[in-house]
Amino acid sequence: MTLTKYNTRDYRPVSFNSFLDRFFNDTFDPSLSGGSRFTPQVDILEQDKSFEIQLALPGMNKDDFSIEMNEGMLTVSGERKFENEKKEKNYRTVETHYGSFSRSFHLPKDIKAEKIEAKYDNGILHVTVPKDEKKALKRLISIK
Repeated sequence: MTLTKYNTRDYRPVSFNSFLDRFFNDTFDPSLSGGSRFTPQVDILEQDKSFEIQLALPGMNKDDFSIEMNEGMLTVSGERKFENEKKEKNYRTVETHYGSFSRSFHLPKDIKAEKIEAKYDNGILHVTVPKDEKKALKRLISIK
């Protein structure tokens, strides 16, 4: 069996249906078309006393990214570098995304910015943003 490189630039649809299938199934992510950026997947959980932001960053070290808080916006940025220094590796396909990334999150005003914590474990970056109960933005309004 021979592996053939899939070339997206020379794609010629056999039929109009295959053209539509290709259009709606392809991604608009520039990292898949040879760009130097990627977007890590994110899960955001809200609990009673905190928010937790989880970013999927497998294969990275905690020194490869930074976390900044600026005027209510939390930004996680960094770079995953492709290292192909070993000559015995002969890649046929690479599906892992490499390059720089930046994800920003607008945080509500009822948080304790000075108490934000981050932990990197098994390829997942966990950022915990505690809520400030004193600054609760939600209130019940009575109807007259």
